[in-house]
Amino acid sequence: MDWFKKPKYMTVRVTSKKKLDIPDNLVTRCPGCSEIILNKDIENAQRTCPKCNHHFQMPARERILFLADPDSFRETSGRIQAADPLAFPGYRDKVVKGKKQTGNLDSVIAGFCTMGGIPVGLAATDFRFMGGSMGSVLGEEIAALIEKAVERKNPVVIVSASGGGARMQEGIISLMQMAKTSAALARLAAAKQMFISVLTDPTGGGVTASFAMLGDVIIAEPNALIMFAGPRVIEQTIRQHLPKRFQRAEFLQEHGMIDIIVRRQEMRDRLIQLLSITQPVPAQE
Repeated sequence: MDWFKKPKYMTVRVTSKKKLDIPDNLVTRCPGCSEIILNKDIENAQRTCPKCNHHFQMPARERILFLADPDSFRETSGRIQAADPLAFPGYRDKVVKGKKQTGNLDSVIAGFCTMGGIPVGLAATDFRFMGGSMGSVLGEEIAALIEKAVERKNPVVIVSASGGGARMQEGIISLMQMAKTSAALARLAAAKQMFISVLTDPTGGGVTASFAMLGDVIIAEPNALIMFAGPRVIEQTIRQHLPKRFQRAEFLQEHGMIDIIVRRQEMRDRLIQLLSITQPVPAQE
């Protein structure tokens, strides 16, 4: 009778040491819908979630291959590397780490290509390289691309994924790139060539405060975080709660900061449509 009065527990000892053989990097949990998605399905959808359309970050070279006509991109970047003018502790190590992660010399890829047959200067920043931050190299590469576009009478498209903003390890040299890139865009405008700025998650700091917000047309991907200072910094400074969805693309569009929100799968077609407004449509053979 004692058996029925007191709860009894049974312990089972597992002696097998065999582990499930699950390949690394096979699946990803989507931060938008919390579903477990096969990585190959995400890649096949241009790094978006096939269930909720959450936009994952996209490497710069992959982005350029997606936007440019096949085999048309000719890179002009990749000839200069970041110096360490302030001998900032750990800076050289971070640059080396960024090179290994991306295979690039710095946080931007730039060059010329055609999009729908239209010649265009195209650049993309890469968040994996120190947050896509803007140092002397990024500023020089962007400015040089714009200046060559002025000479060629080509429009320019820049895709920003620079949550790191201006690179503090280079001090005032990094901040100077805000003026350099803005001045180059003023010359592009004087040459009557279009500049389209595409903002992705995240875009912040000195990049937002310079070339990223100077587009004749400013496009954002859905739910992209676009900011100068981050929301946590602002809340701690003003000691107030921020509005819901503050600094997200949809909030900024409602307040007139960006023009349109375009899904990544539709981005190339929309860019070609906009470029064709000011550029001659190539003849069809």
